[in-house]
Amino acid sequence: MSKQEGYIDVPGGRVWYSRVAEGEKTPLIVLHGGPGNTHDPLKSTLHVLGNDRPVIFYDQLGSGNSDRPTDLTLWKTERFVEELACIRQALGLKEVHILGHSWGTMLAAAYLVDAKPEGVQSIIFSSPCLSAERWKQDADRLIEQLPVDVQQTIATHEEQGTTDSQEYQDAMKEYYKRHVCRLDPMPTIMTESRPKANKEVYMTMWGPSEFCPTGNLKTFDYTPKLHQINIPSLFVCGRYDEATPESTGYYQSLVPNAELHVFENSSHVGYLEETDEYVRVIRRFLQKADTK
Repeated sequence: MSKQEGYIDVPGGRVWYSRVAEGEKTPLIVLHGGPGNTHDPLKSTLHVLGNDRPVIFYDQLGSGNSDRPTDLTLWKTERFVEELACIRQALGLKEVHILGHSWGTMLAAAYLVDAKPEGVQSIIFSSPCLSAERWKQDADRLIEQLPVDVQQTIATHEEQGTTDSQEYQDAMKEYYKRHVCRLDPMPTIMTESRPKANKEVYMTMWGPSEFCPTGNLKTFDYTPKLHQINIPSLFVCGRYDEATPESTGYYQSLVPNAELHVFENSSHVGYLEETDEYVRVIRRFLQKADTK
């Protein structure tokens, strides 16, 4: 399968991209999670879609192989929306499908609603977070299902502002094992990509953990605007996902004619936990959207 890699100038620096292609159908661009994570885990699964169409992966500014500027004012949704527009323009992606995962769904929603781009044929919201407040409410309920001592550790360190303590990190892992990645051991691609992430971006925009939004995304809520999305839309999540099936279904209900699929044996990284099924569902949706 042919591969093309390089850098693209965006506001604040250069981002690295990889274009995997064999097939000639409408390209797919993939928006990774975080904020501040990398494209690697998603690419390890979704590269096979390159048999059908070009698939474009990129590391958002600040993480992975992209430039890592230290200017904290760069870490805001609006700049990442501009970044996506620059990438489409640089690569000549006039017609495109978009798949966003986790924070990537926030970016995708902001791009579609605020930038109103032309040529987007469909959108896939994978394990979506489209209301930070709703995400926090779900997280609070999931935390209540953890052992009492773990709950107390989380509460104590968040109250005291000591979320960088080892105790809090260990408590986080208990939550993550249930609702982020249920595979044990954790896939190598996740452990290998972690050092390439950027904690400063994550802290600035989100917070100290998945369940403690304190950054500039804590007021993010696009639920009143989702009805403006009028292209084929698919919402997916895992049965045990921190992006709960209930909230994912709620978001889906707000987008006209949107579809929903729940992966029954997955948490947040269904593309790694149920790889074959994830690819099957995404491929089927894209092929259908190609014909619209």
